[in-house]
Amino acid sequence: MNKKDNLDNVFKEEIKKPSDFKFGATVANAFDDMVERSVPFYNEIQRMIIELAIEHALPNTNVVDLGCSTGTTMIGLNPYVAENIKFIGVDDSVEMLKKCDVKLKQADFKRKYELVQADLHEDIKIENASVVILCLTLQFVRPIFREKLLKKIYDGLVPGGVLIISEKILAEDSLFNRNFIKYYYDYKRRNNYSEMEISQKREALENVLIPYKLSENFKMLKEAGFPHTETFFKWYNFTGFIAVKN
Repeated sequence: MNKKDNLDNVFKEEIKKPSDFKFGATVANAFDDMVERSVPFYNEIQRMIIELAIEHALPNTNVVDLGCSTGTTMIGLNPYVAENIKFIGVDDSVEMLKKCDVKLKQADFKRKYELVQADLHEDIKIENASVVILCLTLQFVRPIFREKLLKKIYDGLVPGGVLIISEKILAEDSLFNRNFIKYYYDYKRRNNYSEMEISQKREALENVLIPYKLSENFKMLKEAGFPHTETFFKWYNFTGFIAVKN
């Protein structure tokens, strides 16, 4: 496949009838380029997630990546943890999982792994996990289902297990939201997105990506049972945080 085919041109042409954002084949093929150009410090966030996961991944347990997309996190983590740790990638997009499987095979993945097609709004199985990752995923879970999902993750973690989250958020004080969003769109312009691309993607995500304040996320984690939470990354309206189970 030509490298140009993997560039994010999803919103480059005018869309006559806008629809909600979907992780179909077009997005799956362009996803790696899309996320690197759309998420500030994405590669550094990935490095930090991997660093934190290494610290907490225990032998003979599972590492579960919820919303694994194309497998970037699993590929990055693979060389650094015990071979008897099983990786489980979960995504509701069949096209994403196909792309993920291709990338894992290209990376000469030797460890035991499983790719699961599942909707996080439904009843998913999480068990014997020392690490669960939600990288830019929780924001796509409908609000009424988030607390239930976090409780399920908590229950599926072994003692001392961690949940690592990166997320788009709202400012604690709404006074700052407008500026933070402006700075974010300036960032996208610097990464060669046109005004039309920015506008059309914003419209497509409007009813799909619903951010919370960081304090609201921490409150949900506490209510799910996590006694320890901490922020490890912050850039305007993007953040990374970790929660540890006793």
